[in-house]
Amino acid sequence: MGKIAIVYWSGTGNTEAMAGAVAEGVRKNGSEADLFTASGFSADQTGAYDAIAFGCPSMGAEQLEETEFEPMFSACEDRLRGKNTALFGSYGWGDGEWMRNWEERCRVAGVNLVCDSVICNGAPDDDALAACRELGAALAGKK
Repeated sequence: MGKIAIVYWSGTGNTEAMAGAVAEGVRKNGSEADLFTASGFSADQTGAYDAIAFGCPSMGAEQLEETEFEPMFSACEDRLRGKNTALFGSYGWGDGEWMRNWEERCRVAGVNLVCDSVICNGAPDDDALAACRELGAALAGKK
């Protein structure tokens, strides 16, 4: 049984709903899931987890939220090398460029992205929530 952190920032509740579905997928597959908002998680906590899911919506000009999420993720980045990780988030405009940029940033940093990232436009529908549960299962090693 693994211990998995789900760390997210949500302005409208969309990414928070996705985080809850990731946690469901983790727990359904026999692992422990701890949910954190970005402001409640620090780089020092990364070592306590077998895997981490990070969730952040697209903000501004297709970027991560700058006040809480970006500083937290930047602080964690060096400690994520080789760690099983997954990304998710919602967007309201654009085409998902922020996620492609974030995935590339992770690859360059040596982060082990264990599955395809999950994005959805606006509020997550049933398909997006199911994909989030699958993402949780992948982090739990059950995909």
